[in-house]
Amino acid sequence: MSSEKKMLTGNYAAAYGGKLARAKVIPVYPITPQTTVMEKLIEFISTKEMEAEYIPVESEHSAMAAAIGAEATGIRTFTASSSQGIAYMHENLFVASGLRLPIVMATVNRCMNPPISIFPDHSDSLAQRDTGWLQLYVENAQEILDMIIQAYKIAEDKNVLLPVAICYEGLVISHFLEPVEVPHQGLVDEFLPQYNPDHVVLDPKRPMHLSVMVNEKYFMEYRYQQEEAMEESKEVIQKVDQEFKNIFGRGYGGLLSTYMMEDAEIALISMGSICGVARMTVRELRKEGIKAGAIKLRAFRPFPKEALENVSKNLDLIIVLDRAASTGYGGIIYSELASTLCNIDPKPYILDYIVGLGGRYVTVSELLPVVRNSVSDYEKGQIKQSIQWVGVRGLQ
Repeated sequence: MSSEKKMLTGNYAAAYGGKLARAKVIPVYPITPQTTVMEKLIEFISTKEMEAEYIPVESEHSAMAAAIGAEATGIRTFTASSSQGIAYMHENLFVASGLRLPIVMATVNRCMNPPISIFPDHSDSLAQRDTGWLQLYVENAQEILDMIIQAYKIAEDKNVLLPVAICYEGLVISHFLEPVEVPHQGLVDEFLPQYNPDHVVLDPKRPMHLSVMVNEKYFMEYRYQQEEAMEESKEVIQKVDQEFKNIFGRGYGGLLSTYMMEDAEIALISMGSICGVARMTVRELRKEGIKAGAIKLRAFRPFPKEALENVSKNLDLIIVLDRAASTGYGGIIYSELASTLCNIDPKPYILDYIVGLGGRYVTVSELLPVVRNSVSDYEKGQIKQSIQWVGVRGLQ
């Protein structure tokens, strides 16, 4: 048998992913709803199921600092965090990317406070979108486990060498049990060989200076190399997903996946757990004769501009389901998509629904009438505002 089926929470699936990837150093600081990732990894290490060193630290900032130090010596490293912890890491997220260290982190999405909440939206991870990390968004426990394994192969590719965050919503995914196929170690080892970096790493036998100071003559070149690596990662993400599918029988589409888009005129685009709600909404709209489809955005960084341009060619209307808002502007996916599609012709009309902030449930029964009204208004040329907050009490 090539796998074993287990009932796992999303957080336990993340821990199994780190174990199967043979991460050797685990620096983590606990924060709800990420804590059980750490607890499961400690259990694996203490029972000798995992050969790794767990490093207890005093903060999330230190957790990322320890991950940077370990990865800089050529050791595969895994960590996890959430919300304010991700924000506290902010400085060191730039360090990990700038030093081109292929760290993998489980980012268990939880909204930023105040007001204090332990429930999910995408505000914590999207606030870090400019730190130079790849951000891949998943919607269930199986995808978490599989993508953590894939993430190491993506990050360690010589054309990438950038850290990767696997992002999934807290509580609704992190703490709910699902059946998960856990592949056997030998099969994972076949897909993900031992980490042997050929780039320069810290070694006491070869003293070196890491993170040198540069002046204005060189800084832009460093940043441009990161930009090139991020662009290169698009092809690597697609290739690794196909290789994974060939071995394990599961593929996720790489940068994005589509549902009922072959003849679609209207598309709902979303990330994470609400992708399932989007697909169910599409099925209901189809019953009503509305040619709707769904786009699951899996990679937010790199933003898959070319893939989105291609899938949007024949669309009249795109409705974005944004689970985070850039205060003072609108939805974050919406702004990136509008920029991406600004030069295509014909250009679809783009609407933004800001939904599900702070863990508020997004339901098919809530979305259907709003989508119907938007489609009707679009056909009549009567759309009054492109950005709508859906489900807010007190709004008409």
